[in-house]
Amino acid sequence: MSNLSDIGFDIQSEEDFYSLLERAYEKSTPLNTTKGTYFQFSDKSGAELWIQMSKKNELLGANPHFKGKSKRKISITASIDRSESVLDGAFHSWADPLDNENPESGAYPFVFDVPNHKKYVGIETPQIIEIQLSAFAQEFDYYDSEEAFANGQEGEPKWASQSFVPSGLFNPGERDDPNPPEALGLFAGIIKQTEKRKNEFTGQEFYWMLVDTLGGEIDVLADLRFFENSTPRVGGVVHGQFWLSGKLLSEPKIGDKPKAGFLKRLFGN
Repeated sequence: MSNLSDIGFDIQSEEDFYSLLERAYEKSTPLNTTKGTYFQFSDKSGAELWIQMSKKNELLGANPHFKGKSKRKISITASIDRSESVLDGAFHSWADPLDNENPESGAYPFVFDVPNHKKYVGIETPQIIEIQLSAFAQEFDYYDSEEAFANGQEGEPKWASQSFVPSGLFNPGERDDPNPPEALGLFAGIIKQTEKRKNEFTGQEFYWMLVDTLGGEIDVLADLRFFENSTPRVGGVVHGQFWLSGKLLSEPKIGDKPKAGFLKRLFGN
């Protein structure tokens, strides 16, 4: 199981992966940036692939995303580049900010990757904006009710049915580790809507769930194999570790240059 299989792109080999990108590229829409070009493939199921090409027309990579129903307010506090590709990137943010004058007044800080990150070179930070956030299941448990979730936990303290830990901010390396924080969240939430979706491009099925958790809604995606002995339903609880991918729902304020120094103050690198 993988981030790709969570939305119906179950790839078994490197050859399969490149074959998928070649076919998706033919049906994609380009988005040009100063760093290169994104080619966005969108399936009717909501599944997306963002293929990356350099300014020399060389393939750099590809990232999945899911166009869902979630909508949440955040404060973007820093922009993060990734070493894997010049077109990769993320935003450090605070969930559900309470005070427009204080960007760190939210429920918790977290990081989410952005499939079209370099569209926003020079984004002003901090600023409050609404995003659609997708969570791709990596470690996953499902419970039919809040009571079942509470009873299924051993020891103390127990997880609340709506809770969020920004696990991607916990750097396991040395204090001066230059690696940026990861777009990971360890959370529990209550299912508001759920549906088995079919990726029409591949014919493979997956589960989509609109989940209410601490800080707002999240579109949760999961490989069918997470549900071999159950079926998700409204009112059920999901719990696990997820990769987070988000898209801005409106155009942010862009300055002449990206503001520097904020991430260094946060993480010491």
